[in-house]
Amino acid sequence: MTDERHYPGTHAAVAGDRPAIIMGGSGEVVTYAELHDRACRFANLLGSLGLRPGDHIALGLENNAWFLPLVWGAHYAGLYYTAFSTRLTSEEAAYVVSDCGASVLVISDGLSDLAATLADVTPQVEHRYIIGSQRVNGYESLNDALMGVSPLEPVGAVEGQDMLYSSGTTGRPKGVKAALRSEPLGTPDTLFLLVAGLFGANASTVYLSPAPLYHAAPLRFSMQVQRAGGTVVVMEKFEASAALALIERHGVTFGQFVPTMFVRMLKLDDSVRNRFNVSSLEVAVHAAAPCPVPVKHAMIDWWGPVIHEYYAGTEGNGFVYANSVDWLAHPGTVGQAVSGILHIVNDEGEELPAGESGTVFFESEAKFEYHNDPDKTSQSYDTRGWSTLGDVGYLDDDGFLHLTDRKAYMIITGGVNVYPQEAENVLTMHPDVVDVAVFGIPDDDFGERVHAVVQPVSMPSSDQEAAALAALLVAYCKQHLADVKCPRAVDFREELPRHPTGKLYKRLLKDEYWADSGRTI
Repeated sequence: MTDERHYPGTHAAVAGDRPAIIMGGSGEVVTYAELHDRACRFANLLGSLGLRPGDHIALGLENNAWFLPLVWGAHYAGLYYTAFSTRLTSEEAAYVVSDCGASVLVISDGLSDLAATLADVTPQVEHRYIIGSQRVNGYESLNDALMGVSPLEPVGAVEGQDMLYSSGTTGRPKGVKAALRSEPLGTPDTLFLLVAGLFGANASTVYLSPAPLYHAAPLRFSMQVQRAGGTVVVMEKFEASAALALIERHGVTFGQFVPTMFVRMLKLDDSVRNRFNVSSLEVAVHAAAPCPVPVKHAMIDWWGPVIHEYYAGTEGNGFVYANSVDWLAHPGTVGQAVSGILHIVNDEGEELPAGESGTVFFESEAKFEYHNDPDKTSQSYDTRGWSTLGDVGYLDDDGFLHLTDRKAYMIITGGVNVYPQEAENVLTMHPDVVDVAVFGIPDDDFGERVHAVVQPVSMPSSDQEAAALAALLVAYCKQHLADVKCPRAVDFREELPRHPTGKLYKRLLKDEYWADSGRTI
């Protein structure tokens, strides 16, 4: 299989009319011939601008019919490509575009206000393009630009590589950078072998992608399915009943979800849930956040033993996997390692036996770095070259991994990783705030929600005054950060628990809220 080229061009040549992309809401179809044509034109456009393998572009796009063709075009050109969240504020987006070193920026006209702002604050970007009919100063029409370039595949094309951003513990997002493989375009990678081998992706696959494509898993899995020649059904935005309708309408065989989506589908009225035939599903994968055991049981009862789970990170240093049979035998597990070797290590660097919790490390040939952050990179590796995502867990007697904690204070809300330091940094600067702690508290729909406890300059004298100040602080946070990173609510205290050295005992606050909920962390 490794001698065969796996990329859209292969399928365009033999089955050009096969749908490569179907947009879930609009029904717009992009065939493999059209996908390959757009990718080649974009790759050649980038080459005409002087970009060479190893250079960098950035894309700000909603889920639309251009997203995957443009990413493939950058991939054909051998470039690093950064797709950033459309929920970022202009300040956050400007940081990512600047930090990644992009010389080309592509943005959709649905984000025209953001596009206009970025034009003024990212001077290192040499070329800017906008998709759609709307025009923004400083941007050329990508549709017009692509008309004038060759639709032929670039000669000597090599594999490109994504560089996606994951929030750092310092509060600034960090680009996760892997070395370019420098192999001919279409050379399969480890993830393709996993998606095709474990999950059976092939030319008959119909894959439902319900999450934003700027996230690592949705983007990478969609591209791997297209390497295999399958059809990717892209939801513009997730909605529970719409997802079930798409599964039935298109005969979806393979889908990837986060636990929040399971919860939303399970909470539909039975008359709605039972309206749709989901028997075409052969594989339903979930990841990105811990799945409550009762939710997982309910999904297996509903969909059958087609539920698969994995634990991995944007860093790509390992892959842990469990099918339904394994999970039912080891409830709560995230699986066994199928890429990399798992080690559980204590604070002294000693490997721990089965049943004892410690930091989860992968022994793997895969290497990564955090762009422009050598300290964070070095902290992710031990002296043996093993790497960690910072999670805590243990191996049971059968070698199945169970996670018992998450990265230091990271909040996982609806499958999105949120680092509270970002909101703390913003709220600390508000004139009415003396001290602040931000952390995750239980939420039935999202798993966790962002919450803040603030020591104000002056304690509110009434419930009404407290509500007004809380609303003011939440609004202030949303001026600087994406709303998903901001607290949903704020409580006030005379003083926060800090050590005389200045260390905040955030864990004491978090434990209190979780204990009050009757749930454990």
